[in-house]
Amino acid sequence: MRKTFAIIPVSRFSQAKTRLSPTLTPLERENLLKAMLKDVIGAIQGSVNQVVVISSDNNVLNFVKDLNVTCLPEEGETDLNGALTQAVEWCSQYAEQVIIVPSDVPLIRENQAQEMVELAKKWPMVIAPAKGGGTNALLIPAQGIHMKFGDCSFFQHLKEAENAGLHGYVYDSFYLSLDVNTAEDLGEIMIHGSGTETRKFLKSIGLQARSNHGAERLKVKRT
Repeated sequence: MRKTFAIIPVSRFSQAKTRLSPTLTPLERENLLKAMLKDVIGAIQGSVNQVVVISSDNNVLNFVKDLNVTCLPEEGETDLNGALTQAVEWCSQYAEQVIIVPSDVPLIRENQAQEMVELAKKWPMVIAPAKGGGTNALLIPAQGIHMKFGDCSFFQHLKEAENAGLHGYVYDSFYLSLDVNTAEDLGEIMIHGSGTETRKFLKSIGLQARSNHGAERLKVKRT
């Protein structure tokens, strides 16, 4: 059976979710990232041989070291794709394939991670699109695919697979499509995130979500 390693790239805690600055304090944004990390690690851990967290922040690596993961310090000053390339190259020494999941997809379910690994027995690439055209999970061989995370990366990863002669399967899921960048995304977590550490944290700081008929579907406020 092919070995599968999971890779979770994590930004510095001090840079966590700056787009949420109007809604959350710096400490709240850091604690939000910690809660989301716990959810993502917990959801994928049972479906892979090892979870690898890569970050340039020692505080991040110290936080996850007790969560049964491999901590991989990012080498040099690089971007997300550079960090992921480092992680994939490291994993290729031990595993035949990797599944990359960002740290801000807290609604991922255990059965979804397992399904993606099962699908990889037939499909060389399995990809879950984000609602904005990005990539929220990517299962690929540990060699041969260039990282294209960023704007509209879903389509760029499909093109990468095509160029490599690999057939891809699109794993289309509402839960996997939701990454957390806006206050409205927090509202979605409040509604759909039952049982997650992320929802528990958002409730602990008094956030509530209600339906809205304006430009945003959900309105988030504090109690």
